[in-house]
Amino acid sequence: MSFDAESGKLSCPSCGHQDDIEQLDDEFITKELSEDEASEYQCENCGAVVLTDQDTTATSCSFCGAGVVLGDRLTNKLAPAKVIPFTISKEEAQKAFKKWCKNGRFTPRGFMTADRIKNITGMYVPFWIYDLHSDIHVKAVGTKVRSYRRGDYIYTETKYFDIRRDLNAYYEKVPVDASEKMNDQTMDLLEPYDYKDLKAFNMAYLTGFLAEKYNFTDKDLLPRAKQKIDDYIQSYIRSTMLGYSSISMKRKDIQTTQKKGSYVLFPVWMVYYDYEQHEHTFAMNGQTGKVIGKPPLSKGKVVSWFAGMSASLFVALKIAGSLIGGVWW
Repeated sequence: MSFDAESGKLSCPSCGHQDDIEQLDDEFITKELSEDEASEYQCENCGAVVLTDQDTTATSCSFCGAGVVLGDRLTNKLAPAKVIPFTISKEEAQKAFKKWCKNGRFTPRGFMTADRIKNITGMYVPFWIYDLHSDIHVKAVGTKVRSYRRGDYIYTETKYFDIRRDLNAYYEKVPVDASEKMNDQTMDLLEPYDYKDLKAFNMAYLTGFLAEKYNFTDKDLLPRAKQKIDDYIQSYIRSTMLGYSSISMKRKDIQTTQKKGSYVLFPVWMVYYDYEQHEHTFAMNGQTGKVIGKPPLSKGKVVSWFAGMSASLFVALKIAGSLIGGVWW
């Protein structure tokens, strides 16, 4: 049996029987994994470390596509706390990717047909999700400026204010990918994930998919989590200082601490696409269908677009020139 993304259940491809994962016996639940339930292997071609179910003996690496033979190794710390199961099936992922390809304004026509998909691999990517608390202390000087007229004179009045803010900010479930091989920017762009689908981890969700082991602990990635919330903190601070003409910061002290870090798995479809003897790799959010990647550019389309824009601009300038009596060449 394997996990079916459409029904959210374990499904037998032969007889059609389905089991509700959340109703399975305790023997399937792996808060403490045994070596009979999962195995870890390392790709000899690219070095990626991947987790898969114990029945898999050979597969292809989800990163480089190389054939690998699996080793029977496992450590208990591989057990995540939560998982967001795939909600998009492989067939749906392929259709969504083809639709996405056709929307490219500057992509070559041959690419837009999306008929060169080499492989689509479903894998669970390791993430840490953080609960964070920020203790914020700010001192600044604000000004309020007004102008008014008296007789023949215009006066400008500037008032200065000392500003002090002592703030607390709480952030829940800030995601940071924990895979060494996955591109951080790509994983960030695949967000957001809908946390209402977070389930207690069960090995049954992994059947039919690959799952990579985390390479970094929650302590290792805490600086990245802090960096991800920095813009929100700055925006929060500014929102408490509205109504001033200008603000000059004198002191800003932000102390962010980790309240909780949970190891989770998020679903990602990796799409490998051949075009003009080059392999292009794309990532798709396995829950929402969002696609991230850089398609090839058609130089002809780019040149035509700029030529069209230039011609339109030239015509617009000529019309504007004639209306105001000028001459444009």
